[in-house]
Amino acid sequence: MKWDEVTLVILAAFGCVTLLLAQISEVLSKLPHIIRAWRQVRHELRAGTDPGSRDHSTRGTAPGTPAVDPSDGDRTSREP
Repeated sequence: MKWDEVTLVILAAFGCVTLLLAQISEVLSKLPHIIRAWRQVRHELRAGTDPGSRDHSTRGTAPGTPAVDPSDGDRTSREP
């Protein structure tokens, strides 16, 4: 093995290590957001509400009851 081949192997190895560390850094920087999203999903599943619905509210409304009355323009919730 010649010295130029050794140099290329070393450069390639350091390049791979750099890419690996960059990917690990990206995953670790997004981890808190992923954990918060997972906790939100678990909370929604326990509460029995559909997180994708337009009527989703953190207040305790009956299923099928809109949290906001679409006929009036304000965004206050109505108590039953």
